[in-house]
Amino acid sequence: MLLKTGLIALCFVQFSFGQILLGSESSGSKEMQRHKLNIKKLGKKRSYRVYLPGEREPSSPLPMIIVLHGAFSTARGIMKVSGFNRLAEREKLVVAYPEGAYGLFGLFQHWNAGHCCGRAQKDGNDDVGFLVQVIDDLQSRYRIDGRRIFMAGFSNGAMMTYRFCAEHPERIAAAAVLAGSSGGRASAASPYWRIPQPGKPLPLIVLHGRQDESVPYAGGRDLRHGGDREYDSVAASVAFWVRNNRCGPEPRTNFLLERRIERKTWSDENQRPLVVLYSIDDWGHYWPGADYGSKHTLPGFNATEVIWEYFKQISEAR
Repeated sequence: MLLKTGLIALCFVQFSFGQILLGSESSGSKEMQRHKLNIKKLGKKRSYRVYLPGEREPSSPLPMIIVLHGAFSTARGIMKVSGFNRLAEREKLVVAYPEGAYGLFGLFQHWNAGHCCGRAQKDGNDDVGFLVQVIDDLQSRYRIDGRRIFMAGFSNGAMMTYRFCAEHPERIAAAAVLAGSSGGRASAASPYWRIPQPGKPLPLIVLHGRQDESVPYAGGRDLRHGGDREYDSVAASVAFWVRNNRCGPEPRTNFLLERRIERKTWSDENQRPLVVLYSIDDWGHYWPGADYGSKHTLPGFNATEVIWEYFKQISEAR
């Protein structure tokens, strides 16, 4: 009984995000490393994991992708389902996986994306500031190309990606959001929250299942978990970035996988594809193409590869 009570108490301990101090710790294998950033208040530490390709001293700076896990998940979790490490080894790039806040025994981390999720959102946790420090720390440690830093996120991590890119578009070359939303509210009693207007255009690729019940494609309430949490629709989230990126209003549309996937591309006046949307039929709240078993695989489509090809295209179009 005491153990049970103690565990419940741990779940409700409140931590405040404070200033990140200089200095860090690292551990891990040759390929994977974990770095901790000290947080002043309560001695709490935030950390990230990073995968380095086999070439330890590259002849030129390497591109980097920051990958954000979903709510109540972990860096290891998104690392496994996305397969970015295999891509990193083949393409020679650095992949970093920051850990969200308020975890329990190294699990259940989440992000304050402004309107979601959990205690991180309720307490106003400064996850934007944390991610800035993660990027700075990585650039101080490794030879990274500052013009090719990208971000990708799933679910609550996608919402966090939307927020970070809106507040710091100067730090990211392009972003990918999977099963996320740019705005919403935690309950009917909460004010509606949307990401602020970015200070510049930012290329964006969006992937979302039409049968997603957690973050519904059409917006509205979370049908999977109940309650009255609400989200912006995919159309509203995409329209925001189409306007921000000064794209033409009419997209170019084509289809993949025997029309199961609809791809819409909005380009600017220079014909750069600055917003791309993949809408996937018969697909729920899962990483597209991930190996969840036969029920949740998407043969013939790999979101990780699609994201990287888009990032490369954006880099080459500069």
